[in-house]
Amino acid sequence: IAEAANGPVTYAADKILSDKGILIIPDILCNAGGVTVSYFEWLKNLSHVSLGKMQRRFDSASKAGLVNLFMQHVENVKHLDEEKVAKLTAGATERDLVYSGLEETIHIAYTSIRKTAKSNDCTFRIAAFADAINKVAVSYKELGVWP
Repeated sequence: IAEAANGPVTYAADKILSDKGILIIPDILCNAGGVTVSYFEWLKNLSHVSLGKMQRRFDSASKAGLVNLFMQHVENVKHLDEEKVAKLTAGATERDLVYSGLEETIHIAYTSIRKTAKSNDCTFRIAAFADAINKVAVSYKELGVWP
C-alpha cells in the first residue's frame, strides 16, 4: 500500500496490515518526490542558473568524442547519420537532470529506510521516522547545536 495522503493509515490499521505481511510505503517516503523537486526548483531560483547550464555542452562534447572514437576503431561499423549522432551526444536537459536527481534521492532514501527496517525488525513507517530523526540529530551534532 502506498500512502498518497498524509497519515491515511492509522496506527491500528498499520499494525493489522503489518501483521499480515502487507508492505506500506509510508507517506513520508511516498510524498517525497514533490518536496524534492520543489527543493531543486528553490536551488535553481537561488542561483539564477538553470540546471544543466554549466554542463550540457561539456556532456555533449564528451559523448561526441566517444561516438567518434567508436566509429573510427570498430571494424564494419555503419556510419551513423547526423540525427542519430545528435541523439547519442545530446547533453542532459533540465528535465533529465531533475528526473535523475529525483530518482537518486528517492533511491537513497528507500535504501536507507529498507536497511533500517530490516536491521531493527520494524515497519517502513517506523524506519522512515527513525532515519529522519537520526538525520536531524547528525545535523545538530555537526553544527554544534547539540549536545
